[in-house]
This record gives sequence, C-alpha cells and structure tokens, in this order.
Amino acid sequence: MTLANGSAPELVRQAADRAYELDRRHVFHSWSAQAQRTPMTITAARGCYVWDGDGNRLLDFSSQLVNTNIGHQHPKVVAAVREQAAKLCTIAPQHVNDARSEAARLIAERTPGELDKIFFTNGGADAVEHAVRLARLHTGRYKVLSRYRSYHGGTETAINLTGDPRRWPNDHGNSGIVHFFGPFLYRSQFHASNENEEAERALAHLEQTIVFEGPDTIAAIVLESIPGTAGIMVPPPGYMAGVRALCDKYGIVFIADEVMSGFGRTGKWFAIEHFDGVIPDLLIFAKGVNSGYVPLGGVAISPTIAATFDDRPYPGGLTYSGHPLATAAAVATINAMRDERIVENAADIGTRVLGPGLRELAERHPSIGEVRGTGVFWALELVRDKRTREPLAPYGGTSAAMNETVAAAKAAGLLLFVNFNRLHVVPPCIIDETEAEQGLHILDHVLGLADKYAL
Repeated sequence: MTLANGSAPELVRQAADRAYELDRRHVFHSWSAQAQRTPMTITAARGCYVWDGDGNRLLDFSSQLVNTNIGHQHPKVVAAVREQAAKLCTIAPQHVNDARSEAARLIAERTPGELDKIFFTNGGADAVEHAVRLARLHTGRYKVLSRYRSYHGGTETAINLTGDPRRWPNDHGNSGIVHFFGPFLYRSQFHASNENEEAERALAHLEQTIVFEGPDTIAAIVLESIPGTAGIMVPPPGYMAGVRALCDKYGIVFIADEVMSGFGRTGKWFAIEHFDGVIPDLLIFAKGVNSGYVPLGGVAISPTIAATFDDRPYPGGLTYSGHPLATAAAVATINAMRDERIVENAADIGTRVLGPGLRELAERHPSIGEVRGTGVFWALELVRDKRTREPLAPYGGTSAAMNETVAAAKAAGLLLFVNFNRLHVVPPCIIDETEAEQGLHILDHVLGLADKYAL
C-alpha cells in the first residue's frame, strides 16, 4: 500500500510524527493560543483530497483557507513552477520578466471594466494595504469605510478594516477606519422583511454614515464583493450598484476585495460580476489567482487612479512584487481554469448539486437556520432555535455543539472551514458531482450531532 505521495504508510507516519514534534517545539502559529494547539499534520494532497499524518484521506471542503480553487497539486501548475525555477527563480521587481508580464495580461483580461494596471503583492493583506494607500494618495483624504462582519487581512490597516472580533486586540481607534452595517437579511440591523427593504435601508444607513463622517474626509469604501469568512452573505439586488452610486456622488474610491471570492469561487471569474455593470475603482485579489501554490496577491487599478502616478512616484513596493515563481503559477492556473472550464464547473456544481443539496439538508435538520451562497462558496448558519435564530455558537466564539460536529466530520473524512456558528462549504472549483455528493452525505450524517443542541 502507498499513499498519494507514493510513500509507504509507516515511512509517512514517521515523517509526520517528526514534523509534528518539530512544529510544537519551534513553530509559532497564527490566531492561536500556542499551548492549546493540536494541529493536524498534512502529508500529501491531490485534487480535492488531503492525507493526514495517520494516512487518513479527507475530502477538502475547506480548500484550506478557501484558496485552492484549482485543487491540490494540479499537474499543469506544478510543471509551470518547476519550469520557471529552472529558468529564473527570482529577480528584482524593477526588472521586466515574462511570467509577471503574462500574468498581468491574463488578470487584466478578466477584471471588469478597464482595470488594466496590475500591482503585484505577496498576498491578500498587503494588497489591501496598497489599495488603501492608492486611494488615500489619489484622493488626498484619509478615512476609509468598511462593514461590520468582514475580513480583510492580518496586517495593520487590513486588520483595522476587518469587521470581526479578530480586530479588537489590534484596534486602537486611530487608524482612520469607520465601520458600518452591511446588508444581511437573516440578521438584519434594519428591521427589513425582504431583500429590497434590506438593500434600500442598508444604503440609506451607509449614506448617513458618509454624511455624518464628512464626505470630503473619506478616501474609500472597502467591501468584499461577497463576504467570505464573515458568512458568505450575498448582497441583495441593487446594493452594490447603490454603493457604486454613492462613491460617485461623493468622490469616494470604491475598492472591491476579491481575495476570497475571486477566480472562479462564485461561479464567475470575480464575484463583482454577479452585480451587473458594477465596476470598482480598485479590485484586490490573491488566493485563487494561483490557488496558493506560491504566495501572490495584487491590486487591479482603474485608469483614473493609475494616471495619478504617471509623473508622480508611487511610494510603495515589495521585494517580491510579481515574483517569477508566483506569477508563473498564476499563468498556469488561469490558463488551466480557462481550458478546463473550471469556473463553469464551479457554477454548475453550485446550481445543480451544492445549492439544492444544502437546502435539502436544511429541511431535515433543525440546526440549520439558513443556507447561503453561490458557486462553490456556501455557508450553513447553525442555530439552536430556527424561530429566534439564536446561533449555535456565540459571535466571536465556539461551542461544544460546533466542536463535536466538526470533529465528527473530520473522523468521517470531511475537512470543513468553520467560523463561529457557521459551517462553510467551500471545496475546490474542480470538484465533481460524485465528490460533492459524498461531502453532502457526510454533512447529513454529522449534522445529527448539531441537531441534539437545537430545539
């Protein structure tokens, strides 16, 4: 017997044990109380599956951190990285290299409107940092608005933009960030009874916030096109167009954060395409651009903002901006997604399998309060009481019910992305019908544990 990486089980287990020992001795993990961590060791991955340190195969319904859009170890991307490494591993960003040039072309072809200039970063958080810097320098203003129930990254500006509890220990109220309530009908802040009311009232609230903060002080509004970690709340019809109109009215830069929702995740190249005719001034990307094979992110820039820096130096850069290995991976990823119709597959699986399957689970399980999503980007809102919508875990925390459900899923061979009281169903965009149904079957089984905590 051999595992996905071709090794004998005992050798893999020994290597995994050694890796775990060294990890606990030397590695400092993010977002964690270090002494309380018991991380899972991953020894191999392929397609929609990963193998743990004990040789167990798990269907990856998390896409790790919702980034392996093209799946694990895609041969075309692996080959592209290998070929690029043999030719040119690294070069300073002031020099032209063909991998970066071609990646920029392919990205610009897919971004909406005329977002044709691409500034490359090492990931999503620093892309957020540079998008905000571009907006501030372009407008000469400082304040930036972002919504509660959002996530934008772990660096200084990005974490202050974030609207979930991870911001709290890092937020000292001096970052120039102002938060507002976005639309979320299931837990509406606006006492709305339908999507039209939610959109109208959320837009009225946003405009009131702009007016009270002073329009001439606001550089940008930053929104995830479809919020990811915060709950996959698809904006109601008219909302994103309304935000675009408010930005135009008050001279504010509209920044769309597509770090998690971009590159096929929602069944379109970018989630902003679900909202006809809405084109941001800056679009932030990372994760799915090369499925995380080599760290890469960036900002797609409108002609108006790009022109600000035609004869004025942009005061920012990174040693690894447009790194050849990362951009070669992006070229291979985008071409494979096009040639293999992976974006179309995500849309099809979402429409035919995941959406109907998850809604069917909601009919059977009292712990499911709501199903939300599109493409391969879904969330199950777990509740104690469907009538009161009391969450199965507190905002910013977890619970025995959630922990038991997630542990049972893993034991049954399913790896989930979890946040507070939500299970996120976010498999790779390459997932096929059989794999999707397998994941739904496991979910159906383990949700029985969550049901024991529901009324």
